[in-house]
Amino acid sequence: MPARHILITGMVQGINFRSETKKKADTLRLTGWVRNNDDGSLEMHIEGLPPALQQFEQWCAEGPSAARVEEVQAKDVDQDYGKSFEIRM
Repeated sequence: MPARHILITGMVQGINFRSETKKKADTLRLTGWVRNNDDGSLEMHIEGLPPALQQFEQWCAEGPSAARVEEVQAKDVDQDYGKSFEIRM
C-alpha cells in the first residue's frame, strides 16, 4: 500500500489541526500518525489506497477552517504498516 510523508507549514498548531487530521484519516480509512514539530509545522505519515491518499492531500492544502496553510510538502516513503491513525505528541 502506498505511503506518504507530509509536512505542512503555516498557522497549523493550536487550532485542532491534529484532531481534525485524525478524523479525516479515519473517515478515509488511512493509517499513520500526525505530530506538531518544534518549528511550528505539522508532520505526518499516511498510508492507504491511492484515491484516499489523493483526497487526504487535497484536504491538507486547506485543513480545518481556522488553519492558514502556507505550504504542503509530500513525498513517497516506505510503509510503516500501522493498524490505525494516531496523534503523536
